[in-house]
Amino acid sequence: MTSHVALIRGINVGGRNAVPMAKLRDLLDARGAPSRTYIQSGNVLLDAPHLDEAGVADLVAGVLLEDFDVDTVVVAVTAATMRAAVDEAPAGFGTEPDTYHSDVAFLRPGVDARQALGEFSMREGVDAGWAGEGVVYFRRLSAQRTRSRMSSIATKPVYKDMTIRNWATTTRLVAMLDEA
Repeated sequence: MTSHVALIRGINVGGRNAVPMAKLRDLLDARGAPSRTYIQSGNVLLDAPHLDEAGVADLVAGVLLEDFDVDTVVVAVTAATMRAAVDEAPAGFGTEPDTYHSDVAFLRPGVDARQALGEFSMREGVDAGWAGEGVVYFRRLSAQRTRSRMSSIATKPVYKDMTIRNWATTTRLVAMLDEA
């Protein structure tokens, strides 16, 4: 049974922070947390019911640092929280992929989503955002995505407490939870 999803920021991108997923799975299994991964960009579904979100994040971050020399943000959420991120999304969010690019910023436990949303710069007519439970939903008009201000979040202090996934990846992770 999958208890958590660990979302790792910035691995296997452009040849930087290389982390072979099969080896990561083996290392987590050896530490008592059997796992599955989705694509190469740091999505790990793992079974570690004896740990809370912070413990899972510490476990994964420790493996990344010790075995791959990669120091990056890991946000861990429970399987229930991941499901809620999809189930409680704003009405219509992610349903028009040809019109909008839709993303979810997953926040470390204890980070207030409303405050985090306030750190996102919005360009009227291009960007829109909503605070959820432990997440910020953000969408931008595809035809004007180069005018979006979403990327400016990377310059804000709150960025150290989040990682972002597109809607397709978010919903796929929930489907994988349901397949388990």
